[in-house]
Amino acid sequence: MIKKIFSYLIPIKIFQSKSSLSKSIEVTWTNGELVLDSENANYSYGSLQRILRIGLKNIGYEKIVTMEHILVLGVAGGSVIKTLVDEIKFKGKITGVEIDSDMIKVANKYFALDKIHQLDIVIVDAFEFVLKTKNKYDLIIIDIFQDTKMPNFLFETFFINRVCILLRSKGFILFNTMILNETQNIRNQKYVSEFYENHFRIKTIPRIEVHNELIVIEKLE
Repeated sequence: MIKKIFSYLIPIKIFQSKSSLSKSIEVTWTNGELVLDSENANYSYGSLQRILRIGLKNIGYEKIVTMEHILVLGVAGGSVIKTLVDEIKFKGKITGVEIDSDMIKVANKYFALDKIHQLDIVIVDAFEFVLKTKNKYDLIIIDIFQDTKMPNFLFETFFINRVCILLRSKGFILFNTMILNETQNIRNQKYVSEFYENHFRIKTIPRIEVHNELIVIEKLE
């Protein structure tokens, strides 16, 4: 409790480690809130939770609460999952895909992710999971970063098409991206342009927390 109070004055780091995939995993009290960070980016809670909450509100809490199965690609500390369960009161199934098992251990210890009964965590590369899964999803949340970098495969046509196949009719994709330069801005514009207008409705929400851009995609058929 003392650390939480003092964190309004100065961030207080309570855990730091490295994994085989992440240069740094840090848990810090900041402004009375426990957050999970990498070396240069917020991975869960804090600004990231605010960013994804905006995307979920854009889709509509009333729509999300009636869904059956949500897929989260990139779990980290699980802040978006906590938003789904605690704030939206989503009662359906959640599948979380995370490549870094050490990250999940931290999420379980400090953020009680393993206490969410409807959550199934799969430790595997997101590309491999998307390629192999036979399930269909009402909402697919894509939030995959390696510190401040995003894997190239997220923007490749094959991956885009495969994710869209996994989406049920009237389903949504919520894609969190980061734009740090004009090249990445052009990358996002190209991504949006590859969807067929008669099959999808697409909206971008730019400049959230300065550098993030959300892409919200609705499947119309």
